[in-house]
Amino acid sequence: MRELTDGSTAIVRGALDAGCDFFAGYPITPASPILMMMMRELPRRGGMAIQGEDEIASIGMCIGATMSGARAMTATSGPGISLYSENIGLAIMGEVPLVIVDVQRMGPATGGATTTGQGDVQFVRWGTGGGYPIIALAPSSVPECYTLTMDAFDLAERFRCPVFLMTDKELNLTATTVEVDGWRAVPVRERPARAAGGDAPLPPYRYDPPADVPPLAHYGAGEVVRFTGSTHDERAFITKDRATVERLNRHLAAKIDDHGDEIERVTLDRQPGATTLWIAYGSTAGAMRAAAAAARATGRAVSTLTVQSLWPVPERAIREALAGIERVVVAELNHGQYRREVERVAAGRVAVSGLHRIDGELIAPEQFLEAAA
Repeated sequence: MRELTDGSTAIVRGALDAGCDFFAGYPITPASPILMMMMRELPRRGGMAIQGEDEIASIGMCIGATMSGARAMTATSGPGISLYSENIGLAIMGEVPLVIVDVQRMGPATGGATTTGQGDVQFVRWGTGGGYPIIALAPSSVPECYTLTMDAFDLAERFRCPVFLMTDKELNLTATTVEVDGWRAVPVRERPARAAGGDAPLPPYRYDPPADVPPLAHYGAGEVVRFTGSTHDERAFITKDRATVERLNRHLAAKIDDHGDEIERVTLDRQPGATTLWIAYGSTAGAMRAAAAAARATGRAVSTLTVQSLWPVPERAIREALAGIERVVVAELNHGQYRREVERVAAGRVAVSGLHRIDGELIAPEQFLEAAA
């Protein structure tokens, strides 16, 4: 059985099946369909969806809703991520589980509102003060939009942090035929309950061991909850004590960096005898897979690596994929943002080149075949 659908619909389905009960966003092409569908569907399930007065208010509402016990998501595009930046930093500091969908379009600035792009890859990683790690997933098909949306909610709960879902205009707005059996649900963990703290309330944060993640304290749950964007101790009191500040900052990094293998998501198609490896993500990976099938049909062996977890960089998987490889081609709709990460991991052991397109159109399978030749 098959159906005609698109990535926006798949993301909304994934969010609803993950238990999302709060959404706030502001209209922006090409993310607006997510807002419209969530405003239609969430009230039917007892949830709440709000069109904020702007992007800043929208992500702020999501942070407040999460701290009050909701499971929240927002969706925007590159210009909206610019406006989200300060509150993304607040969510990192406050350790707020939140899913942020970035439906990428061509930039910079207003750019091409109705043209596709993948130019926000480094932006979401480094776009807020402090440089602390984030988690970013990138679906490469409509079914993956569904699965990785659920995955994003689970990772947000697991690590108490904002998780980005990096899609693009083409994947979200283009209807395609999908096998109904292709929808793969992912279990989304429940938010852990905080144990009774005896006479003294439990602290809302915990820094030791650094990679540990404490349960989230909710407003109105029978205890005093403090929340601040400033450096703070485990009870959320602002502090400049150097030892405490260092423990806080090591924790914010270690809880993600030390669990890279758990977050890593890739699909490797290793072909016997192949010395060339193509790497892609998002909608570009679809063209890569079509080109690889065409190459095999003519007797040319090419291995492919589809990256579904952009951040943290899946270094272990990339190194394993490089075994026996002499040449790597990284395909993306930007000037080579992720190619830089692959070059860093490869460390000069293999030749890494880029296949880029920045005119608002997709990379075609024929361009992969030309690169292979």
